[in-house]
Amino acid sequence: MPPGERLVRKVSATRAFARIAPHVIPGLDRALHRLTRGKVLLSTRMLPGVVLTATGAVSGRPRRTPLACLPQEDGSWIVVGSNFGRPGHPAWTGNLLKHPEAEVSWRGRDVPVRARLLTGGERALAWRAALAFWPPYAAYQARVAREIRLFRLERR
Repeated sequence: MPPGERLVRKVSATRAFARIAPHVIPGLDRALHRLTRGKVLLSTRMLPGVVLTATGAVSGRPRRTPLACLPQEDGSWIVVGSNFGRPGHPAWTGNLLKHPEAEVSWRGRDVPVRARLLTGGERALAWRAALAFWPPYAAYQARVAREIRLFRLERR
């Protein structure tokens, strides 16, 4: 584990982080992503990430959300709707449920994807992988009554 990662994991599992991070990190990531034409996300210094562009469930407008992701060997990505351990599902998960056709910016390239909500054994397997990838997800799940949504984003 790189120096500092243990501290980042510990801090990111706290309630204080859950209150502050959603108001700071996504905005910084979106701005940096725009400035670097999709090549850099601040959060990818610790975790792989994509910028998801999904159609708003209510507005019908494109919504861009920087997300940590688990790249898969088959070229798909697993994304976790943790919402930093806050009570409600993040809006982007509702957007994908209503409009599964989306796009991700991955390493400076735009990739059309179709989102699929994971359930049952497939979800359980992906959840174990997510916990191994980023242990603070366990703290997020422990704080909320809802089941954290997991999606597989498959290339179209």
